[in-house]
Amino acid sequence: MMFWEFWGAVLLFIFSILLLYVIIYVAVKEAIDRSVVGQFIKTKYGIGVKEEVPVVSDEEIEKELEKEFNK
Repeated sequence: MMFWEFWGAVLLFIFSILLLYVIIYVAVKEAIDRSVVGQFIKTKYGIGVKEEVPVVSDEEIEKELEKEFNK
């Protein structure tokens, strides 16, 4: 009986620590994103702004490789 009480307490402790970590992580992330300093850093340095990835077709890649190979 003591075996299950011990492991139950350990599992409860681990779950509590993970839950606390998630709560603090989300709270800090939201606070930084909404703060004046966070907005300033985003606009000045472009941090957090996702750049568009250019779409290149297989034909364009083949043409480019043929050009490089034929040099």
